[in-house]
Parts: sequence; structure tokens; C-alpha cells
Amino acid sequence: MIGIFDSGLGGLTVVREILNRLPNYKIIYFGDTARTPYGTKSAETVTRYAIENTKFLINKGAKIIIVACHTVSSVSMPTLKSLFPEIPFFEVVTPSFKKALSLTKNKKIGLIGTRTTVESGIYNLLFSQADPQIKLYSNPSPLLVPLIEEGWIKKPETRKIVKKYLIPLKMKGIDTLILGCTHYPLIKKIIQEKAGKRIKLVDPSQEVAIEVKEFIEKNPEIKQDLKYNEGIEIYVSDITPNFKKIAQIFLNKKIELIKVNLD
Repeated sequence: MIGIFDSGLGGLTVVREILNRLPNYKIIYFGDTARTPYGTKSAETVTRYAIENTKFLINKGAKIIIVACHTVSSVSMPTLKSLFPEIPFFEVVTPSFKKALSLTKNKKIGLIGTRTTVESGIYNLLFSQADPQIKLYSNPSPLLVPLIEEGWIKKPETRKIVKKYLIPLKMKGIDTLILGCTHYPLIKKIIQEKAGKRIKLVDPSQEVAIEVKEFIEKNPEIKQDLKYNEGIEIYVSDITPNFKKIAQIFLNKKIELIKVNLD
């Protein structure tokens, strides 16, 4: 069973990509809708939530865990890997970094994400180690997650806010933009429109799904343990009005939400 967690709706972008690439595998998803967004909280609090989420998924039978949250991926991975050494973890920062590095031509890369992700400096560290000539320009975009969670995906206000967040990055001449939050692919078309055709987008949900598929294919014992147990279970810490509606549209299937309390 593949376990996936996020602070809310955003991780469903990863679920969709996993379903596309690994259709015969059982998925269990946890969206921490009661405590979203994570990006405005301290690293200590985010890590505590991440530990609770991981324990929940393991207790449900997860053999692999995908951290479908940039905030957790940015600040909590060493702790999670230390506390749960038997679990293969996958996060969204590293594959996004690798993809951006392969795409950029002018070595000017943009990043939008939560404040915690941007301020963690994880992307700055990775790029400086890989190529000191890379210029990373980051802009925290804290309003996007609440707008998406509220279902304001097609509202003109959302389009205006996206444009405002991208203007400083476009002025720097970036040719590649990392969507530093798994919520953002839900408004990917808007972001591409406002960024312009010249700028290539890096979708973390696609990149981590590719990485997970490669890992499973290279590890026959895990592949045997996981395969031919298809289906998806979706758990949330709070059933919000828009979650089910948006999730069903995005996944193109009927779903049932199961509420759980991790406190």
C-alpha cells in the first residue's frame, strides 16, 4: 500500500499522478484539512504534524510514504527518516529540484511556495551545491493554498493574485518556475498563462510520481508486496464543503471521505 499525506487538497495532485502511472496499486491518502495550511506554521509544529500523519498511514498498512507537501519536505524529512527507518520515504523537493536543473537554459529559476518552504532555504542549498551559477529567485505565495482550499480555482481574484506573485520573478528573466506546493498544479493552467509560454513549469506531483514508479520497478520485493491491490482510501481530519467536490472533479471519479482525529 502506498501512503500519501498532505496538509489538505494539494496532495491529490500526487494521487492523480500515482494513479496514472501505477494503476494497480492500493493508495491511502490523508489530508490534514483541519490544520491546513502548514506553510504558515513553525517548523517544529509542521514536524509534529508530519510524525502524526506518518504514524497514521503506517498503522493503516502503508509500505511506502509520499510526503506530498513542500513544507514538510523542506523541514521535516531528516526527522521522519530517523524515526521510521524501515519506511521508504519520497518527498517533493528533490525531484522538483532535479527537473528544474535539467530544464533551465539561462540558469535563472523561479520558485513560488509557502513561506515555510521558501524560508527553509532548501532549494537554495540544493542549487548552490549542484551549480553555483544558478540564480534562484523565490517569492512566497501564502494566499494560493487558502484560495484553492476554498474552491476559488476559477475566480478572477485568484488569477489576479497569481499574476501579482509572478511579476517579480518574470522581471528577473527566469526561464523555469518550480511550483513549490502540491496545491499549485490545481491552478497550473492559470499559472502557465500568467507566467507565459517561455517559462517552463516544474510540477512536483509529476516528478515524485516518476521517482516512485522507478523505485518500485527496481525493487521486486516491494513491487510484489504492493501490486494488484488497487483502489484508494481518502481520510481527512475535517470534512470541508469543497474538498469532496474538488477532489471528485480532479480525480474524475466518485470518492468517499473518512474523517479521523489524530489529536
